[in-house]
Amino acid sequence: MVALPIDTAKFTAIICAVAPTPRLANRETGQVRVDRDTGKTVYQVGLCLMAGTTADVVNVNVPGEPSGVQNGVPVQVRDLIATPWENEGRHGVAFRAAEIKPLSAPGTSTAGAPGKGAGQ
Repeated sequence: MVALPIDTAKFTAIICAVAPTPRLANRETGQVRVDRDTGKTVYQVGLCLMAGTTADVVNVNVPGEPSGVQNGVPVQVRDLIATPWENEGRHGVAFRAAEIKPLSAPGTSTAGAPGKGAGQ
């Protein structure tokens, strides 16, 4: 299946709806899923994507624990992709991002630490 990039700049807001939790590779053993590219634990974050008068909550997988991301916190998402899937008659869309971090205060650079802009 093809991975479809999502332009997050089109959303009016992206807010953490469900705090990050490690994804399990095996529910019976409790073994966590590991990203094959980075070797980091994969976390799942519930994000509320708002555009105009509509909003959807989607679960997004991200390698490594997203620091500072908790319920109700506006976030920025880097390299969000959607991948349609189908398996034994079931189907859906899997979402993955390269990074999720708290949104910086307005008027500050995103190059520094989140929330550490001028005057703070």
